[in-house]
Amino acid sequence: MSQIPEVGSKAPAFSLKRDDGGVVALKDFTGKKLVLYFYPKANTTGCTKEAIAFNGLKDAFATADTAILGVSADPVPAQQKFKAKYDLSFPLGSDEEHAMLEAYGVWGEKSLYGRKYLGISRVTLLIGRDGKVARVWPKVKVDGHAQDVLAAAEALG
Repeated sequence: MSQIPEVGSKAPAFSLKRDDGGVVALKDFTGKKLVLYFYPKANTTGCTKEAIAFNGLKDAFATADTAILGVSADPVPAQQKFKAKYDLSFPLGSDEEHAMLEAYGVWGEKSLYGRKYLGISRVTLLIGRDGKVARVWPKVKVDGHAQDVLAAAEALG
């Protein structure tokens, strides 16, 4: 498994299927700041709470010239339903093959109640206008997280 990119390193390029049937790529955000957040599974409690929190701050992120992109391994139809159900205003990327998730070091072995399985770690990266990683939150706790990310995006200028 790859490591999560370090602060100051170039963000790995990606191109993913997205919720609207199109494609979303890192190059789409050239010249903007990007909140790239990885979540384990659409419509689960923590993932829903996190998505709603980011969506609730969408205007503040826009003012900070910062785009938001959520990524999971969920198939596109699941992403579409999740986005529609909670009226999310930002794109959701689908990486069913895990190539991008592995490149960002967020796909790997997890453990729950002693059972080991492969899955996505809840990680957020803030990518600067220069395409470099400006900040990493490696073990996200959902409560207050979107506000922390917004503060970092605003401070990044």
